[in-house]
Amino acid sequence: MTDRKKAGYKRLHSDELSMQPGQQQHCWRQSLPSQLGEGRSLIFQLDPSLSYIETTYHPLHDLAITSKIDFGEPRLVVTLGITGHTRFIDSDKHELTFSAGHTTITSFDSSHGERRYQANQPIKQLRFSIGKRWMDRYLGENESAFFFRNNALQLLSSRPSHTQSTISARQLLGCDLSAPLAPLTLNGHVMTILANELSELCRPEKYGYSRFDEASRRMADQAREILELHYQDPPSLEQLAKTLGISPFKLKNLFQHYFNNSPYGVVTEIRMQHAYRALASTRQPVSLVAEMVGYRHTSNFSLAFSKHFGVSPKQISKKR
Repeated sequence: MTDRKKAGYKRLHSDELSMQPGQQQHCWRQSLPSQLGEGRSLIFQLDPSLSYIETTYHPLHDLAITSKIDFGEPRLVVTLGITGHTRFIDSDKHELTFSAGHTTITSFDSSHGERRYQANQPIKQLRFSIGKRWMDRYLGENESAFFFRNNALQLLSSRPSHTQSTISARQLLGCDLSAPLAPLTLNGHVMTILANELSELCRPEKYGYSRFDEASRRMADQAREILELHYQDPPSLEQLAKTLGISPFKLKNLFQHYFNNSPYGVVTEIRMQHAYRALASTRQPVSLVAEMVGYRHTSNFSLAFSKHFGVSPKQISKKR
């Protein structure tokens, strides 16, 4: 799915959404300005480390809602898509998609980006925001550590929702929130959904995860050596994974765990280091250095170099 022009989006910050206490205890209602369409999120604090968010939107315009969140502790977010399709793009241009019938699981301790909605496309999503303390309580610290390998936003899983989760989600949406035991009912359905969706991640071999033993380390190092040898014209993620005999998803997880980076990010690091040495020690023009490290366009190289080092390539070459 291609983006419409960025200028076509109506933009607002999450702070501009009105927040009011809900009718139920420990519930808040966050609403979209009426001129932008119908939209609201009900936020239930079920536990100090567990929130349930029910979001229903029907925007009149292409809409982008920016947010900057710092939780102070690692969080796991489980998102069930009920209807519609949205995307989240963070400040580093990493993109996550959330679609009907699929469960997406991410982890992070801070997030800065925007969630995009299409005009006249109704969406309904259920999100479960889980703190590490909650995970430690139910899985134990050793097991829960698997879900929080680093602080950056990372995609752990995206797959069709479990059948039982879909049934529980339907029951959750149909709850009578005014009933005396509504909090208990909510908790029961939420726990059923989380048990179904997280249980798959607790069986890493099924989805190609690794517990990161010595063999995994050797495989990660081998992959990096291949990229260092071919950084000017690196293999694609799929080609590299095929060479190693693993899935692209597992390869990305290995790089995230051992190098705190993606394979493409590692290639960029290698290219930048070679470029810096060439600029600092020779009189070669920037255009030639760009070509030498694998960039077809000098402007793209200069942009990447400046972002990586905080100075332009010309500033380094002029120091000689």
